[in-house]
This record gives sequence, structure tokens and C-alpha cells, in this order.
Amino acid sequence: MTNGEVADLMYDVFVLAVELAGPLLIISMLVGVVIAILQAATQIHEQTITFVPKLLVIGIILVFSGETMLRTLQDFTVRIFDLIAG
Repeated sequence: MTNGEVADLMYDVFVLAVELAGPLLIISMLVGVVIAILQAATQIHEQTITFVPKLLVIGIILVFSGETMLRTLQDFTVRIFDLIAG
């Protein structure tokens, strides 16, 4: 492999990481902000109130999009093995 191919591969790895983790992180952040606003309005500052809704939302997202995420990762892995095989 040339340096250019390795650079392209590393770029693809970073793009894949953003594609897989991005939706989870963004939605988790939005849920956290909504819960923080509710906590500020009600003056209830409990750590579990932020943790449990985030955990539930991430679980729901993984249930619905987990198959697509796994397929994307499998396709990338096959591509890597094809590059290794030559």
C-alpha cells in the first residue's frame, strides 16, 4: 500500500466513526440538554435523572439502527480484508 492509500483508508475510518457514533452522541446530547433545562426549571439536581433517559434513548436508537450500523461496519471490514489480500 502506498502512503496515499493509507491516508485514504484513515480518512475512511474517521468518516465511519462519525457515521456510527455521531447520531448516538448528538441525540444523547440533545436529551441531556432537555433534561438539564427541566432540572434547572424544577431545581431538582439528581444525576440519575440525566443518566436513565440518555440510556433509554441510546438503547432505542441501537434497536432501530443497530442492524444498519453493523452492516456498515461489516462492509468496511470486508473492504479492509480485500485490501490486505491484495
